[in-house]
Amino acid sequence: MLNHITIMGRLTRDPECRRTGSGIPVTSFTIACDRDFSGKDGGQKETDFIDCVAWRNTAEFIHSYFSKGRMAVVSGRLQIRTWKDKDGNNRKTAEVIVENCYFGDSKSDGNRGGYSAPAGGYSAPAPGYGAPAGSYGTGGQYGGYGGGYAAPGGGDQYSANNFDMLEGEDGQLPF
Repeated sequence: MLNHITIMGRLTRDPECRRTGSGIPVTSFTIACDRDFSGKDGGQKETDFIDCVAWRNTAEFIHSYFSKGRMAVVSGRLQIRTWKDKDGNNRKTAEVIVENCYFGDSKSDGNRGGYSAPAGGYSAPAPGYGAPAGSYGTGGQYGGYGGGYAAPGGGDQYSANNFDMLEGEDGQLPF
């Protein structure tokens, strides 16, 4: 079965980070997403407020670098959770369990916090912080931080400016 959701919107409050009894970080926040269409009267667009929950490294990343008003792109899975309120009534809550989170704006576009990012935004700095493994090099689909590209076959990393280790004996690049 497929359960995948990707949303983009602004945080409605600063992310709240707590720890479980065993010390695992969990961060909760809400994202406001404008709908692509206007209401029946053609007036203002409606907004959905979507609760999100992130765990472990992703939770720490979001808590450290995101704040109220920042644009975020979040992907994960939708979870419907049942619970009882103080009166004993059964309730249901829909929330996104965050697997990846990316900056949707640059620092100057957001209210505060985070890194200065190019127009496409940054992905997270390391695997487990939101970016797929191997995608945190200096460029490529995800933008990202320094550290070089991952070498083919999972070998050592090399810099985008240093192709010496790629050259064959004849001094030619292998591609």
